[in-house]
Amino acid sequence: MATTRAGLVALAFLFFQGAAVAAGTAGSSAQQLREVRSFLKRVNKAPLASIKSLDGDIIDCVPISKQPAFDNPLLKNHTIQMRPSYHPGDLYDDSNNVPHPIIQTWQQNGECPENTVPIRRTKEEDVLTATSVNWYGKKSPESLLKLYTASDATIGHQHAVASSWEDKYYGTKITINLWKPMTETVQHFSLTQLWIVAGSYGNNDLNTIEAGWQVYPGLYGDDNPRLFIYWTRDAYQKTGCYNLLCSGFIQTNQQIAIGGSLSPQSVYDGAQHEFDILVWKDPNGGNWWLQVGSTIVGYWPSSILTYLKNSASTVKWGGEVYSPPSAGQTSTQMGSGHFPSEWYSKASYIRNIQTVDSSNVLKQPNGLALIQAFPNCYSVLNGTTSNEWGTYIFYGGPGRNSKCP
Repeated sequence: MATTRAGLVALAFLFFQGAAVAAGTAGSSAQQLREVRSFLKRVNKAPLASIKSLDGDIIDCVPISKQPAFDNPLLKNHTIQMRPSYHPGDLYDDSNNVPHPIIQTWQQNGECPENTVPIRRTKEEDVLTATSVNWYGKKSPESLLKLYTASDATIGHQHAVASSWEDKYYGTKITINLWKPMTETVQHFSLTQLWIVAGSYGNNDLNTIEAGWQVYPGLYGDDNPRLFIYWTRDAYQKTGCYNLLCSGFIQTNQQIAIGGSLSPQSVYDGAQHEFDILVWKDPNGGNWWLQVGSTIVGYWPSSILTYLKNSASTVKWGGEVYSPPSAGQTSTQMGSGHFPSEWYSKASYIRNIQTVDSSNVLKQPNGLALIQAFPNCYSVLNGTTSNEWGTYIFYGGPGRNSKCP
């Protein structure tokens, strides 16, 4: 992707911000450093091996039984389920339509041994960019009203999303193309994801399972697009986090690092690079499994959830950007940074959208509702075809522009 002037400015900002963090570390209060180092001791488990990635990440190969999930008291006596008992049947055969492959950068320098899982090491400078150690790797609950309620309040988050709620859901599968959107500052993020939802936001018992890709310099220290997951069972109040930064998700696979960078990215008016994400509920045991491409990564145990122990009431797909509320309308890009009306190879898309029914079969969703509070900033369009595109959306936008002040 061609480097723009805005991109150079963003990179320069990252350079100076990184230098400021490094300088600030020395001047940080002793109490803050103690809190940060205590947090790092909890999340960075002792590895059997470590791999230095070309993008600067360190991937620790942690014994599967020592991963962060097992710090959760609800999983104290949990027996790891190494593979799902059922796999949903797909509507489409994409064997003759294999997209350009997506890889993780760290994989070029090695692989983790059997019976370990690859975990991206969290660094001291990463945590010091957060407003507090307690909120590092978490979403602010009051900032998500618009997506889950009828409120007009949108505190920092903006969405271009399709939603379905006409059924009970036991999973969803999508094909998404990968981009590298520009974020205005390190505290802004841009992502594409699926949401599996049950419970109520207003009652603080909302359950979500989320997965996709994101660009978030404030979390990862760079502007690379990265695979991410998230979960909560109390409307983001106290439970849940990004990736493996808290105890919850159990990884079973040694090949994919959650939080690891992804490449190559799609090119405007050029090659499109895409990958599948499937999340589904195993009828035996009720665990929610994650598959990326053809690789089964791991699962969210049913015991850490409440309403999602049964089924989901809503599924959503699309894009989201975040900027601090005091910053005004952001120019952070969503998706490709172009509106969906520009269509294939120029706008971001999610295609072959399917949901899993009670018989563990994938099918097209029954109708979509579109959520786009600020369509002059970020918007979404949907459609359906009879081929492998199935139900699809195009979404995204540039943020601040002449019609979106």
